[in-house]
Amino acid sequence: MAEFNNRRKKKICMMCAGKAKIDYKEPETLKRYVNEKGKIVPRRVTGNCSFHQRYTATQVKRARAIALMPYTK
Repeated sequence: MAEFNNRRKKKICMMCAGKAKIDYKEPETLKRYVNEKGKIVPRRVTGNCSFHQRYTATQVKRARAIALMPYTK
């Protein structure tokens, strides 16, 4: 029988690659890391490294606290 390689290509962290910059003052860029219910998307979906996933979560929480983003949708 033929063997199949079911592995997916590993996602790279866009912030480590220097292609994305996250700031709590820009809610349009933060919407990429929040799903339609308002929850923060896990790193296995976004492809962030652990350091930048924690950083992104902090930025989303700051934007929510000063009412730039809603807590729920």
